[in-house]
Amino acid sequence: MNNDLIIVTGATGALGSQVVRQLLRRVPAERVAVSVRDPRKVALEGVTVRQGDFAAPATLDFTGAAQVLVVSSNTLGPAALAQHRAAIDAAHAAGAGRILYTSHQGAAADSRFAPMPDHAATEAHLAATGTPWTSLRNGFYMSTIERLLGGALQTGELVAPADGPVSWTAHADLAEAAAAILSGAVFEGPTPPLTAPVALDLEAVAALVTELTGRTVRRVVADDEEWAAGLVSHGVPAEQSRLLLGMFEASRRGEFAATGPALRELIGRPATSVRDHLATVLG
Repeated sequence: MNNDLIIVTGATGALGSQVVRQLLRRVPAERVAVSVRDPRKVALEGVTVRQGDFAAPATLDFTGAAQVLVVSSNTLGPAALAQHRAAIDAAHAAGAGRILYTSHQGAAADSRFAPMPDHAATEAHLAATGTPWTSLRNGFYMSTIERLLGGALQTGELVAPADGPVSWTAHADLAEAAAAILSGAVFEGPTPPLTAPVALDLEAVAALVTELTGRTVRRVVADDEEWAAGLVSHGVPAEQSRLLLGMFEASRRGEFAATGPALRELIGRPATSVRDHLATVLG
């Protein structure tokens, strides 16, 4: 049995798939295994593929793992915590040497943004296992910016509730950092914020879009309740609209404003900037 085995869950997702690719640049394929709901979606030469579903704990097989990376679920609330606990408990029971979890820089029990208390509760469960653990305090995914822009290029207005600075961070950078940690850079407990070096609010984002496209995009601050009601009128479920509003409430409290050098140090280069990301996205 390979006692250096690194198992990555969620390896067909946006983050997990990139973590595996980056990991294969650092360690031999025989040291890497993936745990996925549908093994048919994985085609990685030399990598062990195991079928596993957080929602079906009996399927989770982390035998022989030196490290298990638990990529956080896309669900929320009690369902998310139950899935995270199932994966963590399975890794602990299998005797994993270290359990790692993709958390968030804003993880906090009192956060206004619903995923953050889930992350905080998961970290508390990790700490209680007694197994060495690392929580990756990832920055806010930069890909969210495109959704917030919506039709701003067509209307000339970026309309959203009042916000605060956010250290927008690229999936690719976070995947590379996770691979660096899995392949040797050890952190005990929560990492420092793994973020881009600058936090920007949406006014700054609108200014960058204007600069890059030559089309004026003006930041318009919407009333919270009117904005949420507008989403519902366009078919967004009320629960989802409140979730999104919570993101703005949290950013106004500065929950996503922390930055630091840890990401740059792990990947050995400057983290991707919002400007560079938008230049690529906007063509």
